[in-house]
Amino acid sequence: MQTLSTTSLQIRDNQLWVLDQQALPQKKIWCPTPDVASLVEHIKTLRVRGAPLIGLSASLLLALLAEQGMPRAELAEALETLRASRPTAVNLMNNLDRMKLVLTQDNYATALTEEALRLVAEDKTLCDNIADAGSTLIVPGSRLLTHCNTGGLATAGVGTALGVIARGWQQGKVASVWVDETRPLLQGGRLTAWELGELGVPYHLICDSMAASLMAQGKVDAIWVGADRIAANGDVANKIGTYSLAVLAQYHNVPFYVAAPHTTLDRHCPDGSAIPIEQRAASEVTGVAGSFGDVTWAPEGAQVYNPAFDVTPASLISGWVLDTGVVTPEQVTAGVFQPRV
Repeated sequence: MQTLSTTSLQIRDNQLWVLDQQALPQKKIWCPTPDVASLVEHIKTLRVRGAPLIGLSASLLLALLAEQGMPRAELAEALETLRASRPTAVNLMNNLDRMKLVLTQDNYATALTEEALRLVAEDKTLCDNIADAGSTLIVPGSRLLTHCNTGGLATAGVGTALGVIARGWQQGKVASVWVDETRPLLQGGRLTAWELGELGVPYHLICDSMAASLMAQGKVDAIWVGADRIAANGDVANKIGTYSLAVLAQYHNVPFYVAAPHTTLDRHCPDGSAIPIEQRAASEVTGVAGSFGDVTWAPEGAQVYNPAFDVTPASLISGWVLDTGVVTPEQVTAGVFQPRV
């Protein structure tokens, strides 16, 4: 396969390498990913994260394994193993469905490579289109708030919600950004803060519980988040804590926008109650681990509830910004996300 490089993925020496997002921002470590087991481990430990990036990494690995001579039957098994690695993020399923279709072709090895590279190129274009569409909603002088990480680290391109913010900054419309640290793994504090710093965008890092007080003071003009799955009725699954922000935004009359590619839309999922929510390890709440080491603060044996995502009802969302344009609540109510006949 040709050499390829994005913020978080590389193909070199015919091998997939992923940027360890658990080590950022203190260390920049590229991890070799020679087989399915290693990629599944990267996904489960969030070395690889972000709905678009997870789907792309799986597609690229399948293509590389095919080039290396893995038989069709083993590739099909590998595909299903990868599909099960992150149940909430629908981009993974959508990408793998396309790869599965290509796997039926006679020249499947070549076809898988072409499809994987096509998916990467498409994602870059999707991100640019999202940024263009979303930036039209940003009012000059805006103080924006974002949750989790939705930038180039999570995609092949400029990102989704963070791509919109970056585009708005380039257009001179963003005054500053409030960055939720995003419990329990601090993707906002570690990754979004780092990306905004690299882009030169002014930001302040806040604890998740500070967002309400900022809105009450009139210091938040809009909230921008990404999505791991959008149901047919417009409900959105995203990083835990997103729903809380949406409720606060409605109370304080702050616009709440979701930015995502159309590959995040699941027309066959009727509503948020049908979205599978991944439960994660208790250790992510009882303490913290990173490039600095491990720290535990909870009592030994503490019982923990740790869902990775929550669901925001469509009724709390001001607009869905896709690569195809801005979708309004009225359009969602009229069934724009419903399965096509």
